[in-house]
Amino acid sequence: MQNKYTRRIRAIGLSTALGCLFLPGTGQNAFASGVQTELAASNWSNTSSQTNVTVTGKVTDDSGVGLPGVTVVVRGTTRGTSTDLNGNFTLSVPQTGAVLVFSYIGYASQEVPVGNQTTINVTLGQDTKALQEVVVVGYGTQRKSDVTGSVTSVSEEDFQQGNITTPEQLISGKVAGVQISSNGGAPGSGSRIRIRGGSSLNASNDPLIVIDGVPVDNSSVSGSANPLSLINPNDIESFNILKDASATAIYGSRASNGVIIITTKKGKAGDKLRVSLSSLASVSQLRDKVDVLTGDEYRSVVNQYATEENRALLGDANTDWQDLIFRDAVSHDHNLSVSGSVKSIPYRVSVGYLDQEGILLTSEMKRATGAVSLNPTFFDDHLKVNLNVKGVSSEHQFANEGVIGSAVSFDPTQSPYDPTENRFGGYFEWVRSSGEVNTLAPRNPLSTLEQTDDQSEVRRSIGNIQLDYKLHFFPALRANLNLGYDVSKSEGSVTLPGTLASVYTQGGSFSQYSQEKSNNLLDFYLNYAKEYDDLNSRVDFTAGYSYQKFRNQIPPFATLNLAGDTITRAPNPIETNNVLVSFFGRLNYTFKDRYIVTATLRRDGSSRFSPDNRWGTFPALAFAWRIIEEPFLQNVTAITDLKLRVGYGVTGQQDIGGFYPYLPRYVYSNSEANYQLGDEFYRTLRPQGYDENIKWEETKTYNAGLDFGFLNNRINGSLDYYFKRTEDLLAVIPVPAGSNLTNRLYTNVGSIENQGVEAVLNFRAIDRDNFSWDLGVNGTYNVNEITSLSRVEDEDAVGIPVGGIGGGVGNTIQVHTVGYPTFSYYVYKQVYDTNGRPIEGMYADLSGDGVITDQDLYRYKNPEPRVFLGFNSQLNYNKWSLGFVLRGSIGNYAYNNIKANAFYNNIDWEEYLLTIPSSINEFGFLGLNDPNRAYSDYFVENASFLRMDNLNLGYNVGSILNDRVNLRLTATGQNVFVITKYSGLDPEVTGGIDNNFYPRPRILSLGVNLDFQ
Repeated sequence: MQNKYTRRIRAIGLSTALGCLFLPGTGQNAFASGVQTELAASNWSNTSSQTNVTVTGKVTDDSGVGLPGVTVVVRGTTRGTSTDLNGNFTLSVPQTGAVLVFSYIGYASQEVPVGNQTTINVTLGQDTKALQEVVVVGYGTQRKSDVTGSVTSVSEEDFQQGNITTPEQLISGKVAGVQISSNGGAPGSGSRIRIRGGSSLNASNDPLIVIDGVPVDNSSVSGSANPLSLINPNDIESFNILKDASATAIYGSRASNGVIIITTKKGKAGDKLRVSLSSLASVSQLRDKVDVLTGDEYRSVVNQYATEENRALLGDANTDWQDLIFRDAVSHDHNLSVSGSVKSIPYRVSVGYLDQEGILLTSEMKRATGAVSLNPTFFDDHLKVNLNVKGVSSEHQFANEGVIGSAVSFDPTQSPYDPTENRFGGYFEWVRSSGEVNTLAPRNPLSTLEQTDDQSEVRRSIGNIQLDYKLHFFPALRANLNLGYDVSKSEGSVTLPGTLASVYTQGGSFSQYSQEKSNNLLDFYLNYAKEYDDLNSRVDFTAGYSYQKFRNQIPPFATLNLAGDTITRAPNPIETNNVLVSFFGRLNYTFKDRYIVTATLRRDGSSRFSPDNRWGTFPALAFAWRIIEEPFLQNVTAITDLKLRVGYGVTGQQDIGGFYPYLPRYVYSNSEANYQLGDEFYRTLRPQGYDENIKWEETKTYNAGLDFGFLNNRINGSLDYYFKRTEDLLAVIPVPAGSNLTNRLYTNVGSIENQGVEAVLNFRAIDRDNFSWDLGVNGTYNVNEITSLSRVEDEDAVGIPVGGIGGGVGNTIQVHTVGYPTFSYYVYKQVYDTNGRPIEGMYADLSGDGVITDQDLYRYKNPEPRVFLGFNSQLNYNKWSLGFVLRGSIGNYAYNNIKANAFYNNIDWEEYLLTIPSSINEFGFLGLNDPNRAYSDYFVENASFLRMDNLNLGYNVGSILNDRVNLRLTATGQNVFVITKYSGLDPEVTGGIDNNFYPRPRILSLGVNLDFQ
């Protein structure tokens, strides 16, 4: 229970602090007087013609203590004042029709008509809604004050603005410990979401996402760049992010990577009809280009130094291939919602349509969405029903992103078109003297884009019905049944005409694909919640059962040429099923509003493991101490909130794809291992590696946190330390040669540790009736280390190579090694001359054997930042609003694969460096035949950055059309600027390898919002 005396003391403390801040040494609040003068002057033109009267009074709380700093405003005007240290105020108001509005943080606002009164005394009651603010946790809600785990809530008013096409973009940069990086700038492109770092090597590192109580299938959907792009962000009301094991353990087997709970918008009981229409038009532009040689510069070099044979290949054009493949893209997004309540049945219906062009030529996404929510109650509110249905139909036109690299390396002296060569559709292509297509040369990027037809259609629906019944004979006990589904169906085709050089010799190609996925859910739980006033206790106990089945079907399709001949025979059809069965329980006990204990236990069974290892048990225990409620802090007036949290828990991981790694099975060989019988080659069957003892991956998490608030929560935040250790990693390891198996095996091996610190600080710098300014900053420090990778440790083991790169078949640039972070770069140490330029072919002999071999490779940096930051600001003044979101990343490194491949390999003269401008040859390499060049640490660059993610300006026009419509206008810029030392297009490279990366565009948007009243 809340301590009224404590809250009264805090209110006095706020006034004292503000008094010291604004006018030290006096009892008069000079700031309040200044506000009164300013506000009165700003409204003088509206009231000078009226007779004014002076009203005095006092504002107290429900215990009779005066409240300082209460805002007192004449309704409908900007004329106002604030109460002094004792709660007294004086205000000049119009003689007729004046209504005073009293407002104060943490208290319910009150309106009082002045009438003939000259003295008005007001008692403000505490805002019980604020005191009992709830957050959504697994299987229900909890009072925010009772939460013992690390949970962050982000509501609609704090979302990012602008051209937001996928849900996760709404909270990018808003939450400490949560790193959200888009996979690129393609329409509907997904994001990589990491909560407190990755916990696995080969299993999923994505968080569990729960939408209105349905844990959705977040794996890939054929024909869609991102499964979350099939959710309309405009339907979302709030996010609740569960980060530590105390908060996530209720989801057990799926919670090692955190949980994101999404709640969509719903109607409210008693609401009248509300209609809202929003439209947004956007222009996306390429923010930067790779600096390459112009046609004239290229001709100058080749004509001066190349052979006659090479000079004969030059054209006479000046073609900027990047200009040809990129464009200014136009998008528009429209959303209509209708909500209200009919016969005590709250409802909300919404539809949306998005048409988003990509800046890469031909790429586009069209999406139509619809959502229905019904939330009736029956039996005197004892039975609550939540019905949610969401559907989407999405059409995609994909562009071949390989042209991004081709546009950088293609000869700028060639014209994109060749009207004399009809074989390739009128486009220029490299051919041999014999007239055959030169298979070693790059393909014309413009031809590849314009002659490729890669399209898909995806339909998805997510819905559930939730019945929550409070027993009539035992109202403290609730029974909750949740039946949900998540189904999708997709199909697509890729048509490459015979005039496209890449398929010219086979007469073109036509391929199809389709997929059907279903996810069915049944949850049932009982919840007992009761306050025992005589014991100063509160008990909240939940126990339940969950069943979820996933099904994935992929039918076979052969690849044909345009004449109908088979190019690639159809693969076997794929159908996988996976079932999760769970029992769970959680007890939350609160004593004296000070001491809170949460105990959680979940037992999960997964069909991905054998019966002997099918079940996993995941416990958690956490404690919170609300120090602010202790008697010794009642006289510490500046502190509003202070809570200490500690917790420990175990969560699991079983998301390893759609197969059963404990079962022996056979797979078809690849084309290189076909068996010849006569003139025909046949695919053979070979045994697949399996581990019959494979089991759950488990993550043990420790968390300690401190929540604080000062000056009536004008300053508030939190500080958390966490440590995670993942054991029995689900990893793919090499199989020894000669074992007659495929060369990789899925098994449990090794462990990873993550540890870090999160900090959040929010500050309401200005808090006036018509003027407010909120500032927020969050920062996360995270490091990870592989502590084991095999059952038998070998100090000389290189580790597991990963991170494929362009420029060669099978080349990798990263490695998992014990004692190092995951995905460390595995490179040669470049040697430089006295001018700081890299010396071609010269690397440090780290092994000391006198020659450069694989023994000289070393582990250098990794793609993950040690620190990532978020800054946000929101300023509101009268009808105007101005906000921004900045994101920063420190310590992340990227391998510049485009730069590594951009050498003048056909220029082999040593005097080249002496004459070529440094702006043209920035690398300093001669282009000699150096097989190790791609592995130089020269190409591993510091990719730290500061990005202006969002800058938005809004103006609330107000009521129009005879007060029937409220109009609001917005202007937004996204990806406005990036400050970085990285030489590539974008330093934020998912996975750390910059190769054919679809650039993130700069987006400028104008929006209009209409609310019909």
